[in-house]
Amino acid sequence: MTISIETQTVVGAHPLDPLSRAEITRAVAILKNGPAAAETFRFISVELREPSKHALRAGSETEREADSVLIDRGTGNAFEAIVNLDAGIVSKWTQLASGVQPPFMLDEFAECEINCKKDPRVVEALAARGLTNLDLVCFEPWSVGWFGEDAQGRRLMRALVFVRQDPDDSPYAHPIENFVVIYDLSSGTVARVEDAEAIPVPAAAGNYLPKYVGPARTDLKPISITQPEGASYTVTGNHVQWADWSFRVGFTPREGLVLHQLKFRNKGTDRSVINRASLAEMVVPYGDPAPVQAKKNAFDSGEYNIGNMANSLKLGCDCLGEIKYFDGITTDSHGNPMTIENAICMHEEDDSIMWKHFDFREGTAEVRRSRKLVISFIATVANYEYAFYWHLFLDGSIEFLVKATGILSTAAQNPGEKTPYGQALNNDGLYGPIHQHLFNVRMDFEVDGPLNSVYEVDTETPADNPTFTAFRAVDRLLETEQAAIRKADSSKHRFWKVANRDSKNLVNESVAYRLIPTNAITLAADERSHVSQRAQFARNNLWVTAYDRAERFPAGEFPNQSTGGDGLPAWTLADRNIVDQDLVVWYTFGMHHVVRLEDWPVMPRQNIGFMLEPHGFFDENPTLNLPTSEEIATNTGTCCSGH
Repeated sequence: MTISIETQTVVGAHPLDPLSRAEITRAVAILKNGPAAAETFRFISVELREPSKHALRAGSETEREADSVLIDRGTGNAFEAIVNLDAGIVSKWTQLASGVQPPFMLDEFAECEINCKKDPRVVEALAARGLTNLDLVCFEPWSVGWFGEDAQGRRLMRALVFVRQDPDDSPYAHPIENFVVIYDLSSGTVARVEDAEAIPVPAAAGNYLPKYVGPARTDLKPISITQPEGASYTVTGNHVQWADWSFRVGFTPREGLVLHQLKFRNKGTDRSVINRASLAEMVVPYGDPAPVQAKKNAFDSGEYNIGNMANSLKLGCDCLGEIKYFDGITTDSHGNPMTIENAICMHEEDDSIMWKHFDFREGTAEVRRSRKLVISFIATVANYEYAFYWHLFLDGSIEFLVKATGILSTAAQNPGEKTPYGQALNNDGLYGPIHQHLFNVRMDFEVDGPLNSVYEVDTETPADNPTFTAFRAVDRLLETEQAAIRKADSSKHRFWKVANRDSKNLVNESVAYRLIPTNAITLAADERSHVSQRAQFARNNLWVTAYDRAERFPAGEFPNQSTGGDGLPAWTLADRNIVDQDLVVWYTFGMHHVVRLEDWPVMPRQNIGFMLEPHGFFDENPTLNLPTSEEIATNTGTCCSGH
């Protein structure tokens, strides 16, 4: 992560542009000169308070405001604040309920490791296990979650422990099983050491650096991706125009990349599709009942602020081609602005054929190639890397893709044993526990306008079926929030469509976009488990809510150490009408990770995601006007049109 400091003012910001460094500095100064004057205050986040949708639609003048979450490390109390940057005042200051814990700050992870190594109880317990070189011991702080234990208002971390054999050895090959340190951030001390039955630390190495794996292969020839005339998109500030698509790029500490005001130009008119789309939450529960593993469940967005963990991307490594980068601007715990350079990458990619037909009677073929616009960011959350991609296609389709890689969170068992709850990774006791990665994406739809409805579409066999061959797609309108809590069903070829019933297509049907529920897994843990209570959003694939600007995150605003029931399960109890309303669609999907040997010592990329496709949104194929390859570049041959 590259961090730099500057204070210049950005003039003429669009209402949805993220806060500049100067604006963050101003917001922090206003807070420090007001209710957050004590030296013990720390800043969890300072970000743009987005204007109301009504004001944006009306084109009204909007004031620049900042939302901030703070914690007073002296008292343990947490606060929310709204800062009016134009007026220079704190317009709202709210103390959160006792025990509410905001997400962790980056320096709290470092603090935990440093102070754990200083604690005499920790040092003594490690020495009893033969581990005396603390320079090689790694403490990896996790959220403590909630398991029916009262934290008594303390802000806690749960540190798992690993050890290296030398300074650049992978510690995940050597977990210290049945040894956990609970660290109290409120007091800055170790709360307790959980030191149970010692299991031999696996000694076999699991390294992936070049010096360990040997010479790289030499049989792969270069692939050159060039756009001699530059990229096809234009960027003005944070606004992007590409082909028929237009949108705005945003970034928040909690969500990372955000897309605003997605529109598609059709027959000269910009038609709205989605007002705002982002990763809203994710949870990673482990299915191994072993004492240490059973308490591993991380809400990487809501507990850790995954946007703050975004990588600075590098050309040729993370992104390839003609690249446009956007920085991510956030803050450290003292309120100093931080710039994550090149946090977001945008580029075009060839995408095989868009459409083709060979007329065998005439011996002629027409082919048009597709391409997609890729907008992405990558975050490192301790051992795992998550790469998040929005793909926009020329035919109006949208894909959200997560590419999971990095290193497994490992565990140890006695050599010769094989637990049924994980995959042995060597013959030395190392294994990878079974677990899940569940993601929830929040999509504030505006299909041809703000008033939409959602239909569930199943394929059914009619009762009157004399040929036994008939099947048909049947729409069912989801009328209330409770009715719209749904699971995918591949046996019915189920999908959902978001429709505007006031906007009709050529055949007088409602224009719509459909959500294809791929990777539609749900929580495997029993619904009585603590993680299931805290991550109820992941027990279903689809949720639909009436828009409320305060309802932002599916597990609630502050899932860290929460007892559960917040967010979607609480909001949908109102069972609001969702027919012809301003709607938010929440989709849960993920990766059911049954570990394999090939995932070690570093995991090959695994792709998971879903598609949104126009469904009667257009009157015909919107890509008929695509140029042939010859028309794009005259030296590409003559295979795309004619003989």
